[in-house]
Amino acid sequence: MKRISAIIFSALIALSFAGCQNGGSDNKADSEGSVSASSPESSAQSAGDNSASETQFDLTEFKSDEITDIEKVDIFYTDSATTEGINNACATYEFYFTCDDYQIKAFVCIPAEVSPENPGKCLMYNRGGHWNYGSVVPENLAYMCYKTGRVVVSCEIRGGNGSEGFDGFGGDEMHDVFKLIDLCDKEFSFVNMDDFSVVGVSRGGMTTYMAAKEDMRVKKIVVAGGISDLAACYNDRDDLKEMIGSCIGAAPDEKPEEYQKRSAVCWPEKLTVPVLIIHSKGDKMVNYEHNAVALYEKIKDTTDCTLITNEGDYHGINPAADSQDIPEIIKFLNK
Repeated sequence: MKRISAIIFSALIALSFAGCQNGGSDNKADSEGSVSASSPESSAQSAGDNSASETQFDLTEFKSDEITDIEKVDIFYTDSATTEGINNACATYEFYFTCDDYQIKAFVCIPAEVSPENPGKCLMYNRGGHWNYGSVVPENLAYMCYKTGRVVVSCEIRGGNGSEGFDGFGGDEMHDVFKLIDLCDKEFSFVNMDDFSVVGVSRGGMTTYMAAKEDMRVKKIVVAGGISDLAACYNDRDDLKEMIGSCIGAAPDEKPEEYQKRSAVCWPEKLTVPVLIIHSKGDKMVNYEHNAVALYEKIKDTTDCTLITNEGDYHGINPAADSQDIPEIIKFLNK
């Protein structure tokens, strides 16, 4: 079946935290407006010109009791050259893994030159949203793989788009994040764990901070429009209070410890890896001052941390042709 057309990495990273209580969304990554960006052909130099290489990788060789239902995903764009170039440059797979007796839906994109004999650097993507809203779009992961030249992995949030369980908004679904890192470390021999980075947007930024705090295998992180103070987000967004409260089970004043353990501003000393923060001053979804600035001020003197401040009200990473967000991310990952 043809998947969402003409949606690329720029659309994925623009996914908003707004409206994530609407579990009935159609989940198209461009549902908040059309986003334009250059085609992969124009940016192939960042990952090496491998678009002519036929991908032979077969993930089914890694099937096990924990890794099941592996299916090759054919990536489709409106432009046929883009479709052919990305499908030749990387192999994209959907699979399921078991965590806490739940079946969790996941994806992996593997560059053509990567193999168990030639492991590749890895980038984990932590999605934003809630339940079905903000679901992972494989076209976007494939473009991310193409753009960075890295293995890209991602999983759906519990209860969202094929994953079993309940979304605790930074609760037990963190087990799935750590389990996916385990699979990269112990099962996927084509992954080089010496360079394992994580990127998260919006709610996925909160997930990314928590992953870096708990798992020393994470070597560096990128957070765009991300949450570092969940209590502040709760208070800033009246439209999200019911959803966040139902996921966590209480408001911040009722269970402050639950909000604190999800908020990097409460444990800045735990962030010891290089951090790149990207945030727009006028972001209406996740407040710039309460999240980006507040955390940066706490870690700037003790952590290798960079804050890129964008003007305007863009939420996430700005994919515009004149934006430096994506080039800065690639430079950060490769330094």
